[in-house]
Amino acid sequence: MSLSEVKKSAEQRMGKSIETLKVSLSKIRTGRAHAGILDHVMVEYYGSPVPVSQVANVNLVDARTLSVQVWEKNMAGPVEKAIRESDLGLNPISMGDNIRVPMPALTEERRRDLTKVVRTEGEDAKVAVRNLRRDANDTLKKLVKEKEISEDDERRMQDEVQKLTDKHVAEIDKLVAQKEAEIMTV
Repeated sequence: MSLSEVKKSAEQRMGKSIETLKVSLSKIRTGRAHAGILDHVMVEYYGSPVPVSQVANVNLVDARTLSVQVWEKNMAGPVEKAIRESDLGLNPISMGDNIRVPMPALTEERRRDLTKVVRTEGEDAKVAVRNLRRDANDTLKKLVKEKEISEDDERRMQDEVQKLTDKHVAEIDKLVAQKEAEIMTV
């Protein structure tokens, strides 16, 4: 394994950690409605669980209301039940094959709880990035031991891996700060 491969692998894996964080943060509810909030809600469809987006259209009516238009009339009940039983704290209202999902306003206490969840997600992402740095450094040590690279090359590459780590940790901090600001906005 060459030095460039070690760096490239670490960078790709750190990037995946950030993508995972973005997905996790998108699932955390803010005061505003967005169609992606129902992405992880699963509904029973002919014996197998599928995301709501595969049995219905999810649209924004206004800043605080979602509209879920089911494709099959018999799916309105199960979709409504799945949304109600999800961990999002939503109370859908059924109108035939259309389901309206009003987003309740968040209380100050709930906002603080959500910011704690966001910080925890951010910390988990930072730990993942730091673990990837450790893995890259271990690989470099192995290469030195096998005399494939010099100790100077190892030190230089460790500095580059550290710069990568710092860059990704800064990006994680930025994402967490943005999400916290979004949650705390009334």
